[in-house]
This record gives sequence, C-alpha cells and structure tokens, in this order.
Amino acid sequence: MNENKLRDEIARLGESLFARGLTFGASGNLSARVDDGVLITPTGSSMGNLDPAKIAKLDEQGRHVSGDKPSKEMFLHSNVYAARPKARAIAHLHATHSVAVSCMEGIDPRDVLPPLTAYYVMRVGRLPLLPYFAPGDKALAAAVKAMAAEHHAMLLANHGPITAGKSVFDAACAMEELEETAKLFLLLQGHSIRPLDEGQTARLRELFPIET
Repeated sequence: MNENKLRDEIARLGESLFARGLTFGASGNLSARVDDGVLITPTGSSMGNLDPAKIAKLDEQGRHVSGDKPSKEMFLHSNVYAARPKARAIAHLHATHSVAVSCMEGIDPRDVLPPLTAYYVMRVGRLPLLPYFAPGDKALAAAVKAMAAEHHAMLLANHGPITAGKSVFDAACAMEELEETAKLFLLLQGHSIRPLDEGQTARLRELFPIET
C-alpha cells in the first residue's frame, strides 16, 4: 500500500473507531510503517476527524519530517516497532472496558483475560499487564519494549491497551477483539464462567498462529 492510501486507511479506521466509542476526545493513536519511516496520528487530534494529509510522518531516525506534530505517545509505538521488526502497524486506545480491567485487583499480570472465545485466542492470544507508569515516564518505554518482544498485545495498568499487527486493519481488529473480550469479562463478573480449555486454545493457536 502506498503512503497516500495508508494515510486514507488510518483516517478511515480512526473515524470508525471513534464512531463506535472505542476512542473519544483526543485520546488514542494509530501508526503504520512506510518504506522510509512511520506515520502516526497527530497529538491533540480526534480520531473521528483526521485529515490524511496532516497525519504526522517521522523518518527512520525518528525525526518529524511532515504533517502535524506527532502523538506524544510516539515513544510507545517506536519501542514496539523496535521489539517487533515484522509489525507494520500499531493501535493504542484508552478503550473503556479494557481500561476498566486494567484497574482491577486480582487479575493475572501474565495473562489478564481468560480465553472466552475462539476469536480472542486467534487475534489477541495472551495479554500481559504492564505496571502503572506516570505519563511521560521513560521507564514505560523500556517496559513496553521488553514485553513487546514476546507479545503483540499488551495492557498498560490504569492506562489502556496496545496492539500490533501486519496492517492497520489487523492491529485495529486485535484491538476491537480485546475490547469486546474485556466487556464480556466485566459482564460475567459474579457468574460462573466456562472459558476455553488448554486443549482448545492450543488447537486454535496451532491452526491460526498470530503473525506480526
């Protein structure tokens, strides 16, 4: 996909995510690799009203070369890309149900959500929880990079999820599946649940390996 088409796709997906309440205000960011750098949504922008021409572009050294000022959370994206050379796109949202789960006591930081559906296993897999870091804390960058080496999806405590994919569409699909599973998880609180068992999840991972 050439750069102009990629800009259009970022704007289109941003508008769709915003319209369905997966992001709001000026929160969240999408990025994608191009041959000579990275495109990322601008800081302070609403994903519901992105101008493709104003999407920020950074070169391979991380220098801002065109478009509006890049998202202040670009450091999250750059560290995921560094850890996952095959990833072509990243989504980071403050989606309500995912953030709610990230604030809960007693969740397993190695794998936050149970495998409630086949599609969660196929698109997200395992979801580790990173500790809370204050906005702008550079220690978050190192923690994200270390975790991203093994996981294409992560949940930042009291903050929100990050997903990487082989395209902007794939990163967004993983994000949507994560958010819907977080919603299911919250709806099922107080109920006995029957997640997929180890054999079922292992078979799904064998049949549908996640590639990023």
